[in-house]
Amino acid sequence: MRRNVDSARKGWIEASNVRRTAIVSIVSASGFAGLGYEIVWTRMLSLALGTEIMAVLGVITGFFAGLALGAFVLDPLIRSARSPFLAYALLEAAIGLWGVASVWMLPAAARVAPAMLGVEPSPASLWGVGFVLPALLLLPATAAMGGTLSALARMTGAVTGESRFCAGVYGANTAGAVIGALASAFLLMPWLGLSKTLLFLAAINAICALSALAAHRMAADRSSAAKPPPPRATPIGLAAALFATGFVGVAFETLIVRLAAQALQDTVFTFAGLLSAYLLGSAAGGLLWQTFGRRAGESGLGWLPAAAALACLSTAALSPVIVGAAGGSENVGVIGELAVALALFIAPSVAMGALFGHLTQRVQDARGSIGWAVGVNSLGAALAPLATSLILIPTFGVWPALIPVALGYLLLLPLRRASLAPFAAPAAFAVVLCALPSPSFVRAPAGGAVLATRDGPMVTASVVDDAAGVRYLEINGHFRMGGTSSARSDFRQAMLPLLLHAAPRRALFLGVGTGATLVGGAMTPGVEAQGVELSSEVVELLPWFANEAQRVATPKVAVADARRYVVADRATYDVVVADLFHPALDGSGALYTTEHFAATRERLAPGGLFCQWLPLYQLDLPSLRAIIRSFVEAYPHASAWLNHYSVRTPMLALVGKRDEGALDVEALSARLDDSAMAAVARPLGFGAPIDLLGQYLGGPRALAAFAGEGPRNTDDEPFVIFDARRNVRALTAPPWTSLLAVIREISPDARELLPEERDDGLRERLASYWRARNHFLEVGAALPGDPRGRALVDAAAPGLLATLRISPEFEPAYAPLIGMARSLIADDRDEGTHLLRRIDAAAPQRRLAREMLEREDEASGQR
Repeated sequence: MRRNVDSARKGWIEASNVRRTAIVSIVSASGFAGLGYEIVWTRMLSLALGTEIMAVLGVITGFFAGLALGAFVLDPLIRSARSPFLAYALLEAAIGLWGVASVWMLPAAARVAPAMLGVEPSPASLWGVGFVLPALLLLPATAAMGGTLSALARMTGAVTGESRFCAGVYGANTAGAVIGALASAFLLMPWLGLSKTLLFLAAINAICALSALAAHRMAADRSSAAKPPPPRATPIGLAAALFATGFVGVAFETLIVRLAAQALQDTVFTFAGLLSAYLLGSAAGGLLWQTFGRRAGESGLGWLPAAAALACLSTAALSPVIVGAAGGSENVGVIGELAVALALFIAPSVAMGALFGHLTQRVQDARGSIGWAVGVNSLGAALAPLATSLILIPTFGVWPALIPVALGYLLLLPLRRASLAPFAAPAAFAVVLCALPSPSFVRAPAGGAVLATRDGPMVTASVVDDAAGVRYLEINGHFRMGGTSSARSDFRQAMLPLLLHAAPRRALFLGVGTGATLVGGAMTPGVEAQGVELSSEVVELLPWFANEAQRVATPKVAVADARRYVVADRATYDVVVADLFHPALDGSGALYTTEHFAATRERLAPGGLFCQWLPLYQLDLPSLRAIIRSFVEAYPHASAWLNHYSVRTPMLALVGKRDEGALDVEALSARLDDSAMAAVARPLGFGAPIDLLGQYLGGPRALAAFAGEGPRNTDDEPFVIFDARRNVRALTAPPWTSLLAVIREISPDARELLPEERDDGLRERLASYWRARNHFLEVGAALPGDPRGRALVDAAAPGLLATLRISPEFEPAYAPLIGMARSLIADDRDEGTHLLRRIDAAAPQRRLAREMLEREDEASGQR
């Protein structure tokens, strides 16, 4: 008899363990899917609403508001449900069905929202539409998500017979969210795209629902599945504590993510790593509280807030060291970024997770359910990003704002004498941090200075002078966005597409940077230019880059998301120019998609053209080919052009025309001969048609052959965004790597550029010019190190002379050779005249070298 009892008990324990394992798996899978949805939906909504801070804040607030509403409304229903398993299955089914529906709903919203907002919506409109649209579109799913934690806690109690398990439920759910964040960013979205990732997550919802139904059958005879007792009134102090923990925790997360941007690469994987570290600590804190802290009772509300405040202040104190160490590394890498994220988040988030576990357990004890706790906490979390971005950062700055946020935890301490001890250490630490000067995360170069800084909710923009007096714009402490040394190149970025158009009148510039390209467009005779720039901080710093040679006032700049602006704008333009966008930066890849390129075509007037500049020194070949495939799909008659012949910062222009047509060389020549145009174009190296036509790389056939078969970069499958790791590694490769691949694989064909009836020798001249250009670039890439003076002459002159022999018209080789000869004559006349004779022999059609020789011979005779 005893043996039978022991056997039955053993079987019951094993079955109970199986049920526990099943519940933990369901809890974790639910967190996995929920966080995955948040990441995918946020990315899809950014395509509809834009990436301005108010739109982003509206989306976040709308998401959390849906969670809070669901937690409040559904909690009584879940409490009164006959079976929490059935209630949970219905919630997961609703989430999954709405996840599937969002595959079609959100792209439809992307087509409607820009028209609702217009080109320059007010901040209130941006936040309002950003809040209402996702709140309404996603409400069935987010509300259901808000009820899942309450149902999961009751399911756990039904299986285990315990009521004090909510911290463990929270920890397991959050641990699943950690895996969901990493898997979505590193695996699902890169492999499946956004829509198929949503379908995958919906399949997880289905599995969770079916598993809950199976668990329902297993636990149908358990008395512990009884309904919880009626809820008691929740103390106001407990409600305030839950609201405050949601608010302060997300505010701290927002500030640390902004600080980390000063050192990390700001890719899609960067944010996933930071979010995962934050969630990992929260999960660990909840599980640790479940294991070790449940017996603390009311005393937990004394030392847990103090521990959270102290951990946040410690991170604030150490953040300059952590961020500085990461910023000093040329390429942190994914593992390095995860390490930085953990260093910044692990201690504070563990304390936050434990505190939330303690508070939800108190709500569970008082009300028999945790839905109310989730709702109040989500309300605080919903308001935190808005308050942080619009109040804390503008008032204090990013780093100083960490101190009042951390001290917010001390407000949770009970008003009694026993609270003085836990209050003292964090308060004293905060006083010390306030007394010290705020650290600067923008590093001045040796011998240079930081002239101006603008701290915004999304970026920190700075104007920096180096030791040589070169001024440049820096974003988040390490991304250079142009400067005085690149002004000529920036002007050429405007001039090349404007010259390719027969008679441009209106030009739109997407992305402003230092403003040089926009000003270059405005300086072009007869052209009315206007710009679009995402960051107001960048626009505020434009006066630092104005100069006397500018001759025109900086044109109007709209602060707006370029993608949404193009879709919302009803005006048409003769030329639209898109600036260089760093492909690895999160969000930049959306400016290289087929859908965006197609939208720019809608903004072109008859005969108009669109020019997309690409930074070859920041692109790996797979991303470059994907962008070209996407561009050619939108512009079947596309062509590719170089900006200049520097191998250090090579740039490629993809030019697409609204209408098919050959270039009118006679009209181009007449424009270049016009005195007003010549005053602008000749200093930039455009004196004759061949100076422009020599930049030509290839037409549609050549581009299609270079791109080959492979993935395109689309809104749903954003290849470039998820190729960020390789594009970051491209920064450490020789900057000419992609350039050499392009000129070796693309063969320009004059028949794609010029009318077929031309027979004046221009095609043959161009063929020689293009060969000389490619040889010149190969020579530049092969130069060892950075030679100067006589070493430069010895290293470069042979290659430059060989380039001239291919095409005597190739000015970029002729001009530096003349400069070398002048320099040599000053030090060694014989060597200088010898080089001049070699130049004259290589390019006898050019007269300058011969005239210099004649002058030297006359001077020698006089001596």
